[in-house]
Amino acid sequence: MTAISPESLVETVQRALSRVEPSAALPIGHRIPFHWPPHLLSGDYHIAPHDWSGNTSFQDMDETFAVELAHNSAGVFGRTVDLWNEAKGASAEEVVELLKLGAQPLLNRQRAASEALGLTSRLTAPIPELEPHQWLCLLLCRDRDVAHDAMTLIEAHASEVPFGRALILLLRDRRHPYRRVAHWCVLDMFEDLPSLCPSSTLQTEAVRAIRDLIWDAEDDYGRAVYKAGVVLGGHICTAESAEVLFECVKAPSKIGRRSALHALFHVAEWMPELRERAVVTLHQAAEADPEPMLRQYAACMAADVEAGGIDHVAEPMFPEEP
Repeated sequence: MTAISPESLVETVQRALSRVEPSAALPIGHRIPFHWPPHLLSGDYHIAPHDWSGNTSFQDMDETFAVELAHNSAGVFGRTVDLWNEAKGASAEEVVELLKLGAQPLLNRQRAASEALGLTSRLTAPIPELEPHQWLCLLLCRDRDVAHDAMTLIEAHASEVPFGRALILLLRDRRHPYRRVAHWCVLDMFEDLPSLCPSSTLQTEAVRAIRDLIWDAEDDYGRAVYKAGVVLGGHICTAESAEVLFECVKAPSKIGRRSALHALFHVAEWMPELRERAVVTLHQAAEADPEPMLRQYAACMAADVEAGGIDHVAEPMFPEEP
């Protein structure tokens, strides 16, 4: 792989962020793993290659897709060769509609990826064949599975490509509507922080970026803010990351405070030298947090830490959360 500079990766992320108007974060739902092609029916009904003798097409958005047709005693069969999709129905018209419907998961995925890349046409290239710069852009995709695939490729090439600064920039973004997709992916990668940020300077920058994400969190779409606390307290596990969590217990964001309170359980778990301080901080929050739900949560969490258990009470959900 040709050498890539950190600056060029940062510039790529800056361009990707500048393509959208600043927006509140949008709900991102759960990741739905993508599998393609679907089961091909022609083999079940012994449709031979020479049986595909008819031709038609269907239109979807601004694209036309060629359809091949075959007939036998079981009905009418159709296939869209370019999309690796087949359907069976009682008529050619029904088959075409089924093919169009069946192609939507693939087309939606490819169009979502194209949107994240700033392309004008549907992305048909496999994600592994794209450039590392493009993988970074795909972390901002509205399709979480596309972002997940890009994330795994970034992790796999972390020793060759200096992704760290660009990932920190994504973590600091507050303008992209799908930023919570990127935030979750970056946090997942930062569970092994040294592999993406090998220098102590970059690691400090990453910890501060996670701190800021917790500090002013407006929502917890995709559980990204919850994960931020877990990464600091349960994975990075340094004096620096623990100090950030003690600080965030008094964050202005109640969502951020919830994340920090939960993470103190993991601080006590993985850094026993800080266990007593974690308990004291939780008891203080149980007395002083502005939110009644968080006061109760902090009290329960303190009891869990003091009991020395391996599990803890589930964090509360605020009434306005979906």
